[in-house]
Amino acid sequence: MSYFNEIDELDGPTAQDAPEDEPLAIPIEEALDLHTFRPAEVGDLLDDYLEAAREKGFREVRIIHGKGSGQLRHRVQVILERHPLVVSFKPAEASRGGWGATVVTLKAGD
Repeated sequence: MSYFNEIDELDGPTAQDAPEDEPLAIPIEEALDLHTFRPAEVGDLLDDYLEAAREKGFREVRIIHGKGSGQLRHRVQVILERHPLVVSFKPAEASRGGWGATVVTLKAGD
């Protein structure tokens, strides 16, 4: 199951109207806000998002994980450390979410 589709190709339910057990069609943008997803979804979700973002031509994306206890930030960063499409990542600047978001540099597409 892929979480992401181009916005003009949305033919499945969106986050606002989808039953809990159906896959969502989510547009690819420069940022992914994880607040609306369950922690168990983060691994597959990040993988799908990074792949789709690179295919769309993004070289830098922002993952919004929130500040909270830091557990989600840590989980995101562990995934990013091992991801084959990630060149580097760092905390976002204050104007882009500060330590509640991570900026990711992606490898150039083929």
